[in-house]
Amino acid sequence: MAKKSRQTFLKRAKEKTRQERKGEKEARRAEAKERKANLPPQAEGEEDPDIAGIVPGPQPLPPQFDD
Repeated sequence: MAKKSRQTFLKRAKEKTRQERKGEKEARRAEAKERKANLPPQAEGEEDPDIAGIVPGPQPLPPQFDD
């Protein structure tokens, strides 16, 4: 009777870890989707706090670089 090669077992282990990562990724995506759905809606004209005060274009230099 022939034995299975080591490569078969390595391939199977690699595929198993790939499937586990895929499942974890899908769970994270579902959680993020649910979290976004549960956020209160933003009022019209209300600015996103992450980008509040940012102006497009070149930004002024910090005081330590002023000549």
